[in-house]
Amino acid sequence: MIKSLRHNAFLKFLIYSGLTYLLFYLIHQFLIKRHTFYDQRFIGFIIQGADQLLHLLNFKTFLVLQDIDYQVIGIDGSNGVWIGSNCNAISLFILFSVFIAWYPGYQKGKLWFIPLGIVSIHILNIVRIVCLTIIAKFYPDYLDFNHTYTFTFFIYGYIFLLWVWWVNKFAGKAQAKSS
Repeated sequence: MIKSLRHNAFLKFLIYSGLTYLLFYLIHQFLIKRHTFYDQRFIGFIIQGADQLLHLLNFKTFLVLQDIDYQVIGIDGSNGVWIGSNCNAISLFILFSVFIAWYPGYQKGKLWFIPLGIVSIHILNIVRIVCLTIIAKFYPDYLDFNHTYTFTFFIYGYIFLLWVWWVNKFAGKAQAKSS
């Protein structure tokens, strides 16, 4: 039975990617997050990006940027949106990267696909913050629902689509090159 597990590529992918994700997640949660302000600074960059986009849409905004887990962006006249460390998408960057890294495929392709995917997830997260900020201003009763369900579905759906794109367009190149 153990021999059959060793030769099951999908099971190997799941185990290796799961263990790698867990390792990076624990390093992030218990070392980086607890002993640095990296998460808070990164949230500040996200808020600044959202603020610029909101200004392009002609909204007047306010910001509360602090190093300790209290950062807010809002449209004048609203309560704003609190951006916590779970909203910075770092765990999603890790998830995406690990899935691409462990899935068989053209290794050189991974060197451009992973950074491109991370940047696109980051941009999508900024758009998510902008949308939540607009919802907080005009439809505050719908903020919790959209935060919890709508945008979670979109973000994870997008990551899944990136992975499917990798599997269908680029993973096969490894087999073609080795033949």
